[in-house]
Amino acid sequence: MQTRVFPDKASLGEAAAAEAASALRDTIARQGRACVVAATGASQFEFLEELVRAPDVDWRRTVFFHLDEYVGLPASHPASFRRYLKERLADRIRPRAFHFIEGDRPDPEAEARRVGELIRGCEVDLAFVGIGENGHLAFNDPPADFATEEPYIVVRLDEACRRQQLGEGWFPSLEDVPRRAISMSIRQIMKARRILCVVPDARKATAVRDTLTREVSPWRPASALQRHPAATVYLDVDSAALLDPS
Repeated sequence: MQTRVFPDKASLGEAAAAEAASALRDTIARQGRACVVAATGASQFEFLEELVRAPDVDWRRTVFFHLDEYVGLPASHPASFRRYLKERLADRIRPRAFHFIEGDRPDPEAEARRVGELIRGCEVDLAFVGIGENGHLAFNDPPADFATEEPYIVVRLDEACRRQQLGEGWFPSLEDVPRRAISMSIRQIMKARRILCVVPDARKATAVRDTLTREVSPWRPASALQRHPAATVYLDVDSAALLDPS
């Protein structure tokens, strides 16, 4: 795992997008297509905005999967991750396919199995992820399930996670934040050939320090990234503030 620190969110987003675009060009040139996992949230704004403007990426040869989605939230809701990804990514790049998690289907477990079967047939070349304020990876809150081989699982969101969503302005009150989500599992994320983890902002500093410097543990879900051979964590000076500069 590598760590890169940038002066601000703008330069972080630009650098991460440049690496992502380069990896996509190389992968498409080598094998004719690329399979990608996309994350959402406020931490991804600058990165995705730069990525969709990257030159010479043949998006028609890409297939995207959705990292996580709230249970029970329609795609029309302002906080829906499907809506986020359609507006900020899918509608702008027009990939060959974008497999969304439909969190408002009547049976969340069946929906997790449906999208799980889809991703089983697509080796993931590149995964975009972030780290939550509580150290979660996707919506795998602590203590995360490090053992399941299911690609997608239904998870219960802890209060810290739900408060983060409220604090980012996605919901009017804590009671409005869903209590469950469908999330890509830790083991499925780790199967990606390459992972780009984009984590700006001072509110993530404690989680970043614990993820990068403490032992790998389900109580620090994102710490699993320490074991990935090709993961790069992109930080700004604020999110990196608690790391030893040496």
